Amino acid sequence: MALAQRLDLRQAQTLVMTPQLQQAIKLLQLSNIELSDFVDREIEQNPLLERDSGPGDGGDAAAGEISGGLDGPVGEFGGSADGLNGRDDGPAAPPTDGRTRDTVEMTSSETMGASSEAPLDTDFENVYSDDRFSDGSDGGNEVYGSYSDRGGRSGFDDDDSNLEATLTGEKSLREHLIEQLKIDLPDHGDQLIGLALIDMLDGAGWLVGFDAEILAGQLGCDAARVDRVLAACQRFDPAGIFARSLKECLAIQLREKNRLDPAMETLLDNLDLLAARNLPAIMKVCGVDAEDVADMVADIRKLNPKPAMLFDHTPAQLVTPDILMRANPGGGWLIDLNPDTLPRVLVNHRYFAKISDSTKNKADKEYLTEKFQSANWLVKSLHQRATTILKVASEIVRQQDAFFIHGVSHLKPLILRDIAEAIGMHESTVSRVTTNKFMATQRGVFELKYFFTSSIQGADGQAAHSAEAVRHRIKTMIDAEKAEDVLSDDKLVEILRSEGIDIARRTVAKYREAMKIPSSVQRRRAKMSRM
Repeated sequence: MALAQRLDLRQAQTLVMTPQLQQAIKLLQLSNIELSDFVDREIEQNPLLERDSGPGDGGDAAAGEISGGLDGPVGEFGGSADGLNGRDDGPAAPPTDGRTRDTVEMTSSETMGASSEAPLDTDFENVYSDDRFSDGSDGGNEVYGSYSDRGGRSGFDDDDSNLEATLTGEKSLREHLIEQLKIDLPDHGDQLIGLALIDMLDGAGWLVGFDAEILAGQLGCDAARVDRVLAACQRFDPAGIFARSLKECLAIQLREKNRLDPAMETLLDNLDLLAARNLPAIMKVCGVDAEDVADMVADIRKLNPKPAMLFDHTPAQLVTPDILMRANPGGGWLIDLNPDTLPRVLVNHRYFAKISDSTKNKADKEYLTEKFQSANWLVKSLHQRATTILKVASEIVRQQDAFFIHGVSHLKPLILRDIAEAIGMHESTVSRVTTNKFMATQRGVFELKYFFTSSIQGADGQAAHSAEAVRHRIKTMIDAEKAEDVLSDDKLVEILRSEGIDIARRTVAKYREAMKIPSSVQRRRAKMSRM
């Protein structure tokens, strides 16, 4: 083959991922909280963007006006999608009436570019990295500093502080333990050791992996003194704190209740038998009868294996739904976007026109033009995001209509491709839309991902069944079983196949373990022990 230089002309279609397009695609998978933070940052950086302060300023956000309707199980999507297929004729002139345009007007065909120039429905792979750093240091004296620095007062008096500011705060576990440390251990050296022990507690209140020799070497004291301080700390409230194992945690609480007799100590040494509900073996090793075992087990059940959780005052994070669904009085369902989760953004044309007229410098004009285009693009991207979410949610409701009427048992198998083909979008777009998005229904609040479940083949060529519906059926049967008739995995398979569900025994066992349901042997022992 001869080697020579030549010119070739080739024609090919490629997709150029501009920064604006990448931003629009990224907006799809943001939750409402992340989206609000993103918009706040954009408003800080762009002087032409501002929040809509209310209806008096010329209108609400565009996304808040988007809604869909489902007339019956197979109704049509009725959401508005204005401004998605316009043409790019350059920046629009300010309104003649002098008012500020809202987001709806900024998504019209006169202000937005053509959708073909910036397709939002793109198979674009986002790659994120979560770099975590660790310096590997053991903390040294920085971890176990002076007692006043770590647990006591900071040494600075705040003149603006008041009593009311301290009334609403709840005491943390650390503060609760430090108060007891000051009273029970007046020696400052012992207090430093106790403070170090407090810093080593895990979320359950245990000292996992504790070694007195290592801690003594770090603090420059004897290991015997560390053990003595630890023994004193184990008498703190809540009972069971500073334990080094489950056995020690239970023993501390039983000792406080004066229930730690030799038989109970033997039972704590054989907690594996208790976990397996092997009552005959427990009676044999402890040398007691069935009635004594029942009393011992009842005492253990009253204990708290995680005493630190009593001070877990982290408030539950409430989920704010992105989509609101309600029944249509005329039949079918009404689907709306939650206006409380949609950012209300305006482009200040009046300010842009005023600054543009007074700006003579070329660099300043380019800066203003860039910010104006960026603001318009953000408005369009927010509107596209809202419209796409509404389309996907409406199609999910349409295909899972039986679930909303009859419950989990009628949840049908559904994959991303089914929704993507129905609304004419790519699977990756549907995947981003359903990430961290929640819908409020008459059956509760569900993440959109919940409605996508794998299918299990029906017996004798019958219709496939949703894996979630099968799991619900298994849990229902196990909850209804009696002590004398506990269902084994093989029996569950037999019942499910009689109902037209072709499922393997290992699949039933996998679903049961995923729901944290014990085996049939363990359930039988547990039910017999309660009789």
